[in-house]
Amino acid sequence: MELTAARQEGFSLGRSTEINGTDYKRRPLVVIGILTTFGRKSNRDAIRQAWMGTGAALKKMENEKGIVARFVIGRSANPGDSLDRAIDNENRQTKDFIILDTHVEAPKEFPKKTKLFFAHAAEKWNAEFYSKVNDDVYVNIDALGATLATHLDKPRVYMGCMKSGEVFSEPSQKWYEPEWWKFGDRKSYFRHASGEMYVISQALAKFVSINRGILHTYAHDDISVGSWFIGVDVKHVDEAKFCCSSWAGGAICAGV
Repeated sequence: MELTAARQEGFSLGRSTEINGTDYKRRPLVVIGILTTFGRKSNRDAIRQAWMGTGAALKKMENEKGIVARFVIGRSANPGDSLDRAIDNENRQTKDFIILDTHVEAPKEFPKKTKLFFAHAAEKWNAEFYSKVNDDVYVNIDALGATLATHLDKPRVYMGCMKSGEVFSEPSQKWYEPEWWKFGDRKSYFRHASGEMYVISQALAKFVSINRGILHTYAHDDISVGSWFIGVDVKHVDEAKFCCSSWAGGAICAGV
């Protein structure tokens, strides 16, 4: 009945926990982690203005739509320097960050950062889904919520714009994969969700949290996440609405 209500009413109903018939805490539909880094404040401000909101608007999105959104960032290699202080100051004003104190910001550490986000979010929020988004992507909140509501009956969902493709084995290439030899003679990736935006269900986020110490990361976060679910009974959902090229066809996201 709750699933039917969620499908009929959109996605803001039917996700609360009850004790003796009393609704005491609303269960979030999705926690969105927007992975950002130093020097990207203009991107963050654009996202706040376009779809995430700040202050009361951010809280309203959480309370009424069950959608939690936070920027995710680590720490500087020089703890306490101007980069760290700038993020701390910004967070004091906006209160919309997840700051991973044990993670050092570096381009090559992006897959590990994604893993830490899922682990942290699964421990902090008891949500139905968890989503990773880049900080140059705009999200259609209503389209996202409506789409996720149709998958509440699937316990292990991995959803996004699914793709595969060539594994680049030359260091001079942009998407070079140092462990290219693991992908066979044809050097082709397995199916995985595009890195701009993807969603995993609660069971998978908890799987990542529990096994974070032994889950291997490759050169790219989307490949890494896809690899974690190869040997797990997971429902891969190839959803064109997650292909962030434009707003056409009721898209959930668009690149900027």
